[in-house]
Amino acid sequence: MRGQQRIVPASVDAYIADQPGPVQEKLLQIRELIKKLVPGAMETISYDIPAYKLEGRILVYFAGFKNHVSVYPAPRNHPSFIEALAAYKGGKGTVQFSLDKPLPVMLIKKIVKFRATETMAAIQAKKASRK
Repeated sequence: MRGQQRIVPASVDAYIADQPGPVQEKLLQIRELIKKLVPGAMETISYDIPAYKLEGRILVYFAGFKNHVSVYPAPRNHPSFIEALAAYKGGKGTVQFSLDKPLPVMLIKKIVKFRATETMAAIQAKKASRK
């Protein structure tokens, strides 16, 4: 890849459209879940992948790959997620969902709700510290 220029997608629509069909399908499902659960979140591209922000703070990222889609950050060390996320590959703060299996919609919803609560708490704490 040396010498090649990285192409940054202009929008989440462009990012998803640039993915192969099976990846697009999963990304669209994740996108709709996020939009439904956190309708006030702002959609953007950050680190060259789709992201959602609440009051300027990152809520969640998602991305497509050859054999899976990922959601970041995944609360792998939080007690209510340890067992559920152990079944999925991923790094310290990432969870990967294989393309050959249905998305675990309830788990993704739980992650997004957790992140929304966590993000709003951080926003409120910052506002309170300014007073």
